[in-house]
Amino acid sequence: MKKKRILLKIGSNTLTKETNNISRGKIEDIANQIAKLQDTCEFIIVSSGAIAVAKQFVKLESKQKDVFVKQALASIGQPHLIRIYQEIFREYGLLTSQCLLSYSDFEKQESKTNIVNTINVLVNNSYVPIINENDTVATDEIKFGDNDKLGALTASLLNADLFIIATNTNGIYTKESIENGTPKTIELVEDFNQLKNQVVNSKSTHGTGGMQSKIDAISVAKQSNVETWIVNGLEDNFITNAFENKIPFTKIK
Repeated sequence: MKKKRILLKIGSNTLTKETNNISRGKIEDIANQIAKLQDTCEFIIVSSGAIAVAKQFVKLESKQKDVFVKQALASIGQPHLIRIYQEIFREYGLLTSQCLLSYSDFEKQESKTNIVNTINVLVNNSYVPIINENDTVATDEIKFGDNDKLGALTASLLNADLFIIATNTNGIYTKESIENGTPKTIELVEDFNQLKNQVVNSKSTHGTGGMQSKIDAISVAKQSNVETWIVNGLEDNFITNAFENKIPFTKIK
């Protein structure tokens, strides 16, 4: 039986549970769900959080531009982030590996082929690849949004069956419901252009993404016919609950 390939993108807000520290409990929640689903699904994770981890340990003194400080923080935080994933996933019998990608890797045919081949070897050997942007050389995550686009490009390149964006809302809400202060989830989107009109621009607290970066990501995934789900990653069991339709989330066919 062919396993369902899932690209799971986890933003900083989900990983920190909207606090200033990485939540080990949240990473346990993700590991637990992946372990439960491993007979039917294979997972590839695009994870933010390197800068958030570094901020727990250090305060950098610098007269440099903010972006260089963030890159330096990413460089300090990334190995810590991977170590936390490694330790926790191991407790659930899961193996992890780190892959750092840059946007320029998606522009060259040779590097695209290399990414696909490497990740396929990892996944076929039961490793969960954990991808982040190579922040020390690139400023795109810092500029372009919380790895949403990186997740979408990776999902497309790896022919994922499903792209799940874990965020801090119950999917995408209708514009009207947000204006009324009673957020109502758009459960199924069949007309993407209609969705664009519903988006209210709001940034998440930790991440650099907001709903607009989600829309851009969905549009990239859609071009490759990858179905996207926007799910509230702050909830426990958000993946398994979404599969069983127990929670409100947005599904973009």
